Amino acid sequence: MNRYLDVRPEVAAAIADGTPVVALESTIISHGFPYPANVECALTAERIAREEGAVPATIAILSGRLSVGLSEAEIDHLARSGPEAVAKASRRDIPVLVAHGLDGATTVAGTMLVAALAGIGIFATGGIGGVHRGAQRTFDVSADLLELARTDVAVVCAGAKSILDIELTLEVLETHGVPVIGYRADEFPAFYTRTSGHPVDVRLDTPEQIADVLRAKRELAIPGGVVIANPIPVAYELDPSWVEAIIAEALGDAQKQGIHGKEVTPFLLARIHELSGGKSERANKELVYENVRLAARVAQAL
Repeated sequence: MNRYLDVRPEVAAAIADGTPVVALESTIISHGFPYPANVECALTAERIAREEGAVPATIAILSGRLSVGLSEAEIDHLARSGPEAVAKASRRDIPVLVAHGLDGATTVAGTMLVAALAGIGIFATGGIGGVHRGAQRTFDVSADLLELARTDVAVVCAGAKSILDIELTLEVLETHGVPVIGYRADEFPAFYTRTSGHPVDVRLDTPEQIADVLRAKRELAIPGGVVIANPIPVAYELDPSWVEAIIAEALGDAQKQGIHGKEVTPFLLARIHELSGGKSERANKELVYENVRLAARVAQAL
């Protein structure tokens, strides 16, 4: 184990025993929802993982320690502190936070990195980052895509966030050899909506089929991650044209305010929440819960 890594005893025992473990990110706690909705979402996700027979391992950086498996008090600390006091931690940020003994909430890329260090191969999140709209001008491409190219962790998500250029996101994943599996879906989902108009690499209809692919990939020693795209439940899907209009307005607001870099995604998600009258928050929570369920079932199948 890395000397900077703290793995909660329950999680360490599960890893050692081969019990299913599902990694969970912490940016959704500090940056994704307001308090106390963020605590509710984090604790519900952990409860769902347990109900499905897996041990949840929420990951964060606490006082410079890579923490795998958080207590309720630690989750509450991240939730109450929020983005003002907790850094958004991707791969590039982790050495600085560790060296200076600071708190950080891990993004998809950051969570993948720490999960791999701890020996956890399945991770459930909301949506992955990707190529931002207008990237031909800004070169704004999420580190999540490069992490998927090099880190052997399977990520269960509701596709890429709707604020992104999904066609270009899939092109980058293809370039880096990252398999994109659609769970009971032929099209790649777009976070708030079940379809995007872009096909997945392969459709698989059971957790066991997904586990077979992950097992074959590992036995072949093929590096990198896998995207398991799980569409938002039908009951919580938002109208695509309505969502697109809201996103367009939020993007315009971000441009006017000069928001850029890693601040773009949390700003847009917060603005979309405001413009949608809270509907996007409910959809976001429900898709996270569904992804945790699927991740736990895939972990069980493995």
